[in-house]
Amino acid sequence: MQINSTEVPFSEDLDINGSLKEFLLQQQIYRAAIKEIKTKLEILDEEFQARYDHNPIHHMEYRLKAPQSIAEKMQKKGLEITAENIRKNLTDIAGVRVICNYLNDINHIANLLVRQDDITLVRKNDYIAEPKKNGYRSLHLIVLVPIFLAERTESVPVEIQIRTIAMDFWASLEHQLKYKGHNDMSEGLRERLKYCAESITRLDEEMQMIYEEITADDCE
Repeated sequence: MQINSTEVPFSEDLDINGSLKEFLLQQQIYRAAIKEIKTKLEILDEEFQARYDHNPIHHMEYRLKAPQSIAEKMQKKGLEITAENIRKNLTDIAGVRVICNYLNDINHIANLLVRQDDITLVRKNDYIAEPKKNGYRSLHLIVLVPIFLAERTESVPVEIQIRTIAMDFWASLEHQLKYKGHNDMSEGLRERLKYCAESITRLDEEMQMIYEEITADDCE
């Protein structure tokens, strides 16, 4: 299983105040939360391999939100940039993306993760059951994971996106195309991208059925 990371270090050149800098010095807490989630998912993936000869997770990616993005998001919310405000109002500083092989793997992994005693599900957005208008599909979870420090325990939010390889392919290219077009795509292009997303959905469903037929034959 491949794991890719994106971490953006603090930059002294950023136009942000001392409160945010103080907050960013605690980034190890968010890194620790990412490590906890990654470890839990790796264990589940390895158990599936041992029990069912199947790895539900193709690969994982993770990232810490860039300091400038944190500042901009707080400003959009009209909030003072303080460590306390950031903790209370931002739930996507730590992010993990889980790329699964098949459709059914998504809910299997999500359900097993949130059932764990030390994981608290804060929010669930199922964009697979109800895709976004542009065709985007993915399962989004916000969970709290406890991080045990020397003198206290902190419940740290982590945003988890779970999708198939095909969904990730579409989302990545759609994001690139929107960026190249400066978010100013014609209606015709938007419709074509949505059609591609629908085609990918049919492909995911067909691949799931093929996988189930093959594994059913193996059990006979």
